[in-house]
Amino acid sequence: MGYVATTALLAWCTFFAVVAPRRPRPLATLSFWFGLILNEVPFVGIYVLVASTALAAAQGDLDSRGAKMTAAVAAVATIGLALSAWQGLRTKQVVGRALEEGLGTGWRDRVHVPLRRHRPWARILLLPVLMRRRDVHRIPNISYGDAGRRNLLDIYRRRDAPQNAPVLIYFHGGGYTSGAKNREARPLLYRLADQGWVCISANYRLRPQTTFPGHQIDAKKVIAWVREHASEHGADPSRLFVAGSSAGSNMAALCALTPNDPMFQPGFESADTSVTAAICLYGYYGHYFGDPPDEPPPPLQPQGYIHRGAPPFLIAHGTKDTRGTVEGARNFVAQLRRASESTVVYAELPGGQHSFDVYHSPRFEAVVDGVEAFAAWILAAPAGSE
Repeated sequence: MGYVATTALLAWCTFFAVVAPRRPRPLATLSFWFGLILNEVPFVGIYVLVASTALAAAQGDLDSRGAKMTAAVAAVATIGLALSAWQGLRTKQVVGRALEEGLGTGWRDRVHVPLRRHRPWARILLLPVLMRRRDVHRIPNISYGDAGRRNLLDIYRRRDAPQNAPVLIYFHGGGYTSGAKNREARPLLYRLADQGWVCISANYRLRPQTTFPGHQIDAKKVIAWVREHASEHGADPSRLFVAGSSAGSNMAALCALTPNDPMFQPGFESADTSVTAAICLYGYYGHYFGDPPDEPPPPLQPQGYIHRGAPPFLIAHGTKDTRGTVEGARNFVAQLRRASESTVVYAELPGGQHSFDVYHSPRFEAVVDGVEAFAAWILAAPAGSE
């Protein structure tokens, strides 16, 4: 009975991981909740299916017709998980092509810092939920505002106290109603911190405590805090990147597109909130092709703030995202490239679902490598250019 239940559950989750229907909305919701884990770490599902089938065979439980049908279902689910794994493995090539398209085929000639050559396969295959690194120290719960725990941030930095390090500020997702600073993108935060960056992950006020522009005001407060206090932690605030996932991606994009805008800086209008570049993961950026063209995007969506002087962007989005459509990401990228004079790198991840940055997965580790390469290219720019 245990073998049947295990196989049925994994087959159910595999369907939503591999097929991931985006319509109608109830099926899309099921795709997200049941498919996310196996979509990112399909090896875990394969391990369980192989082990449970081998155990059932060893115990002589595969002799009946029903057990043989269950074994057939397990085999089909394993094939589906192998397909999901293959899509994750392909992400390395996809990100590489995106960098060449956005930065130019000779982009490596400008980068003079060592970049990781191989993804961390031991973590991916065996410990996908293990985040901590021995050389990285997390300093938790530093206050940057007066909203209690919703105005706290964590700092990630090397234990040997870097000097003049570039800074990454990260905003979590959750649709402005949930989420926390220690949930997503931790493989990215720990990787960059291990490479000498100072990374900051911040909470911000959520609904119903506040609404737009309250979330964005908090994001600007984090940037202002970094400008004032970064040097105390070995960081150089003149090299400041913003990043985010889902709702946090929207916030990062808005930060990049609205430097020093007094609308988002009440009481700290004189603070410099400009940024070097933005990194946006699976966000919703406004209307996309098919929406009424004469309707402006909602005021909290970055699509309505695109302008010629926008800083460089790196945007990554999954083709099977059931919450923020890939069509919306494509449209935002197209509008950025038409209007902005800066670099725009867009990586469309095959088979990627929403929240692809939770685990050490082949897909997200490829994105981490892409972010590191993009940032190194930006930081290597001669003075006065990207």
